[in-house]
Amino acid sequence: MPAVPWRTPGTVLLCGALVLSISLGVRHAFGLFLWPMSSDLDWSREVFALAIATQNLVWGLTQPFAGRLADRYGAGWIVFGGALLYAVGLYMMSQALTEMALFVSSGIIIGIGLSGTTFPVVFGVISRALPAEKRSWAMGVSMSVGSLGQFVLLPGSDALISAVGWSAALLLLAALSLLMLPLSAALTEPQVRAGRQALPVREILDEAFRHRGFWLLSFGFFVCGFQVVFIATHLPAFMTDGGLDATSGAMALALIGLFNIAGSYLAGFWGGRVSKPALLSAIYAARLGVIAIFLMFPLSEWSAYTFAIAMGLLWLSTVPLTNGTVATIFGVGNMSMLGGVVFLFHQLGAFLGGWLGGYLYDIAGSYDIVWMIAMGLSVVAALLNLPIKERPLPRLVEAQP
Repeated sequence: MPAVPWRTPGTVLLCGALVLSISLGVRHAFGLFLWPMSSDLDWSREVFALAIATQNLVWGLTQPFAGRLADRYGAGWIVFGGALLYAVGLYMMSQALTEMALFVSSGIIIGIGLSGTTFPVVFGVISRALPAEKRSWAMGVSMSVGSLGQFVLLPGSDALISAVGWSAALLLLAALSLLMLPLSAALTEPQVRAGRQALPVREILDEAFRHRGFWLLSFGFFVCGFQVVFIATHLPAFMTDGGLDATSGAMALALIGLFNIAGSYLAGFWGGRVSKPALLSAIYAARLGVIAIFLMFPLSEWSAYTFAIAMGLLWLSTVPLTNGTVATIFGVGNMSMLGGVVFLFHQLGAFLGGWLGGYLYDIAGSYDIVWMIAMGLSVVAALLNLPIKERPLPRLVEAQP
């Protein structure tokens, strides 16, 4: 896939943001399929929850490899391949009639597809295309557009499920995901630039693993994954259990996506002006307060919508700040790979959040225990990010002219 002459920083930012919008928008809607698929196919909630948890785990495990390939050969090819797998996985999911078919399609194939079409790969090419002073802002902008996709596709997917059923709705989402194929052309990178590794992979990883901030950032991101996937997967069912209709659950998730537009942009904006780790600590502490207040009051449409608005402001605002911190400390040359390693921890948390929500619900008959775990983890993440020093490695400072 040769580099295109019209590839400018603005084009890279726009096309990368649109890829995130489609990829994250479709993924964010998966929670809407839990109830209709489980009901029609006579599955327990743990079955669907385990499939989504598997998706997040596979996504995380393959992300460092996708990131390494993107750093070395350019992001365009990786996004192209990821988009194809995404579409194939959605098609297979629409035809799934057994638990194994669901695990293979939504868990494995879509999980690999997501690794080529989301944060580390897209943020890597955007960071290499824009100057350092605009990186945090650009990540915030791209995440905001990605959140717009969540806002649009959630009510859209809910309407499709109501109109044509869950299987046909998944087929239409598969067709939508193919739009990422032409967008990948703008994300190609010249071979010389994309293959300029100054250090072998082992040295790059050894350098990162010896850095305390890398581990603190990774474990903090674990908490983010646990919380967002638990809420995205189980909030609609939690609301249905409380007597609200399915449309209310879809609207709550859509509000999270809508207000994440502002939250992601503001995080990127302020991340270029104040300490990113300090902002991360504040976000995790705020999540604790939002969840606690939500659970204190009786469940209603308005309490759920208020929770969704507040949580939306904090939702993926951690992503540009976390990836921006990686870029600041370790540079942009290997950002997709190192960002992928950090993201692996996010997905380990996501696996637990998605699966544990269904598992503990089936045992206890409610989500109370998982909400408590989510609040406790907020405290841990807030404390972990406080000591991180946002300073470039000495070799990067010495390499500057």
